[in-house]
Amino acid sequence: MNSFFSGTSILFFLGCLALGVLYAWLLYRGNKNLDKKLEYGLTALRIIAVATIAWLIFAPLIKTLNYTLDKPVIIIGQDNSQSVGQVKAAGFDQKLYEQNLKTLQDKLSDKYEVKTLHFGDQVADGFDFKNKGKLTDASAFFQKVRDEYTNRNVGAIILATDGIFNHGGSPLYSVNQINAPVYTIALGDSIPKRDVLISNVNYNNIVYLDDDFTIEVQVQAFQSNGESTSLTVSQNGAKVEQQNIVINGSSFVKTIPVKIHAGKIGVQKYTVQLRALKNEITTRNNIQTFYVEVIDGRQKVLLAAVAPHPDLGVLKEAISLNKHYEAKLALADDLITTDPAKFDLIVLYQLPDAQNISSAFLKKLTGLKKPIWYILGAQSNINAFNQMQNQVNLSSANGSIQEVYADFANGFTSFNLTEDNKKQFSSFDPLLSPFGRLTVNAGAIPVFNQRIGKVSTQQPLLFFANENGLKAGYLMGEGLWRWKLSEAENESNQLVLNDLISKTVQYLSVKDDKRRFKVFTSKSAYDENETIQFNGTLYNDSYQSVNESEVNLQVKNETGKVFNYIFSKTENAYQLDAGTMPAGNYSYLANTELSGKKFTATGSFYVNALIAEFQQTTANHQLLNTMSKQSNGKLFMPENLLKIADEIAKNENIKTISYEDRKYDELISMKWLFGLILILLGLEWFLRKRNGEL
Repeated sequence: MNSFFSGTSILFFLGCLALGVLYAWLLYRGNKNLDKKLEYGLTALRIIAVATIAWLIFAPLIKTLNYTLDKPVIIIGQDNSQSVGQVKAAGFDQKLYEQNLKTLQDKLSDKYEVKTLHFGDQVADGFDFKNKGKLTDASAFFQKVRDEYTNRNVGAIILATDGIFNHGGSPLYSVNQINAPVYTIALGDSIPKRDVLISNVNYNNIVYLDDDFTIEVQVQAFQSNGESTSLTVSQNGAKVEQQNIVINGSSFVKTIPVKIHAGKIGVQKYTVQLRALKNEITTRNNIQTFYVEVIDGRQKVLLAAVAPHPDLGVLKEAISLNKHYEAKLALADDLITTDPAKFDLIVLYQLPDAQNISSAFLKKLTGLKKPIWYILGAQSNINAFNQMQNQVNLSSANGSIQEVYADFANGFTSFNLTEDNKKQFSSFDPLLSPFGRLTVNAGAIPVFNQRIGKVSTQQPLLFFANENGLKAGYLMGEGLWRWKLSEAENESNQLVLNDLISKTVQYLSVKDDKRRFKVFTSKSAYDENETIQFNGTLYNDSYQSVNESEVNLQVKNETGKVFNYIFSKTENAYQLDAGTMPAGNYSYLANTELSGKKFTATGSFYVNALIAEFQQTTANHQLLNTMSKQSNGKLFMPENLLKIADEIAKNENIKTISYEDRKYDELISMKWLFGLILILLGLEWFLRKRNGEL
């Protein structure tokens, strides 16, 4: 950094100095009483004092120019991924390469500022030649360069890699965002080697019990034309499928669908494996393991009625369209043998009935804590209905019915209905509702209100309530089949009735989680380079979240080994970062104590193995060459990497940049000047007084 005063400031200073000389000359020119040496000293004091005062008056600001020299920054990025370590070109000397790369760093450091980084699935400072990175993310490397050197003089980037990038964005796009040449060092071998591998497996990580699901296995083979292998799929170590594969090309690709039956609840471990060929370059890409969670997630819905009705078909069809739900219809005599405790939601269609056929079945509901959807109609026993629940009362019912239309109730937010949906329901044919005076508890949540003719009322048609801590639904009319026909007449592509029934069933059947102690992972599946995050919540008797107690966690892997942790406390909850874990299936048990009561929470998660680095063994030097040319750089082979220093030295665009910084300072802020003036004038006065000049 260089700094100096500007030329204008110097002229001002010389003018002030001249004024001081003139003043001193006029004061001491005719004095013959003073010793010459003393006279010259007093003259000097007066010159300096007057010049300083004049400078303060006529030049209150002083301009300072600072020049900062910014040497070019050379950034060396070294690929530390597993793919670089597993395949090396013929004649490649790893130790010599490491030595030359460090020599290149030292050689460049004489003239430039050199920054070294290594990257794989993460980017870090310095060199690391252990090749442990489970992914190669070049875009993250370039992003770090952009973040840290945006306003710096980046002269060049040296990138040592094999061109295999399997994570993040395209490096070609990243190169365009950095205004610097990229010199690439081509590692690995670009000649395809004999290899058979599983390049990808497509699967759903959650399936339902007793479903058949399909996985798609993409098989690739190189330099293996005319040979054959076999694909084996195992579940928890037991073989469930095997297929023979004939390789009919030097670059063979085939996607093989495999159908699997989900016959067991829980996390299932599946292993897909290819039989190895002779002289393969690596067999680590012949096997892939993944985990699928099989859940008995179907909610069972009981449609209870005493007689067939078109509405029941509409309800069953709409419920069955959602694969998470299973609808069973029970009529008349079937009601006697049906156990409602086995269902998650019970739909009472016109029950209690006028003939009391369903009385025995309805007694089974007494004390049974299950959500119920009541649908009333002409065959409903209104008096029995009024006694059965305490949310709705339909008085003065005389057995007659009336036509009611649906009007959407403003303020309903429990689930979404679009404006088009609302208009469609308003245009549907009317339902048939029992006539009477309807009284509904204040906590009811209406979806539709009743419209009689053209008169809109505030009496609900479809609404929800909370009865004894359980959700309950009410539809005060029959004739859903009419809405189905109206929907068909409108020729609408949207099946709004099915959607309404499905959302109603979901709303009623979803259970509120009232557990006082909850511990869960941020997600159920992790990659083995991701940290496992746990969150916990503990509630007191008033169901307020607290974190007074200590929460312990035990994580168990597939072999039974246990890892112990203690949660950290947040503002009113708990959090734990358990770090990364090897691939496998894990279960956990958390425990704590509050007010003398013990609480536990359990769960599971699994960690997927990352094999992306073994799914491509042929280096992509063509991509590296494109990156270099696109940025006005050059491609080098490892044995010639020391020549990069000469190439950079020849590049005239890589040079030191000088930055000018102008700064203006007020002289009045320099307190020492006032002190100097007082000292000068005081000393002059003392000397003149002593020698009889005053």
